[in-house]
Amino acid sequence: MPDVHVTVWDRTGGGGQAVLLVHGAMCWGDDPVHGFAAQRPLSDRYRLLAMDRRGHGRSPDPDGGHLADYLADADDIVGLLQALAPGGAHLVGHSYGGVSVMLAAARVPALVRSLALIEPGCYQAAADDPVVAAALTANRDMTGRIPADLPAEVYLRAACETVGLPPLEATPERLRAAGSSVRERFCWEAPIPVAELAAAPWPKLMISGTWETAPELYRRRGGEPLMACARVTAQRIGAELRRIPAAAHNPHVEQPEAVNAALLELWEGVARGRARSG
Repeated sequence: MPDVHVTVWDRTGGGGQAVLLVHGAMCWGDDPVHGFAAQRPLSDRYRLLAMDRRGHGRSPDPDGGHLADYLADADDIVGLLQALAPGGAHLVGHSYGGVSVMLAAARVPALVRSLALIEPGCYQAAADDPVVAAALTANRDMTGRIPADLPAEVYLRAACETVGLPPLEATPERLRAAGSSVRERFCWEAPIPVAELAAAPWPKLMISGTWETAPELYRRRGGEPLMACARVTAQRIGAELRRIPAAAHNPHVEQPEAVNAALLELWEGVARGRARSG
């Protein structure tokens, strides 16, 4: 059992199927700004486990000076899935966490009930798409100029200002998450096990915002490549693509009712399928 922190929301009396939620950059599992706090109502039917990635929230820093990254995340997710054996869990990953759950799911497919990806940063799964390829070049150029000792507060402020977003409050929790984010391996370089995910028997759902309400600069730099990435990756791994209107990179926060309904539809479809096969 990994020593990462997990927030548990469960109003089923312990009888609900497990759902493991893995957050993205500069946040943590139950963070109301970018995390999964808005999914808590689903705990009346499912046992929700919101994991804090290492270096974020209440989880420890990486051991031995290693990076907090998608490889460490995948190890932790696999460990949590093994602790939930034999039933395993439904997996949900947002942004950076979407990459982490893809890596983990491919390693232990027998412990996965379904896979839901919310705006995942899995650029390598769609790197031959022209929009994604251009974004990779731009991202590499930008990150190559980030100083290794950049203060967390500077990175937090710049991450918002450079795309026209309002600043996030520089709380101690947010600054710790920002410091981990600037040091970890960038998720857009992660090798995605496309063939393994495509071959897996469980249903997959790709959730993407439509980005029409986002600032123009944010949509151009972030939204267009992420939407292309979602579209191409969904086709390649056999996922249903669900686009959420009036949402950008955080549809689970911006339009939680639509996202929660889509997740319930996915999970309950799995339950019906297992009931028929049983």
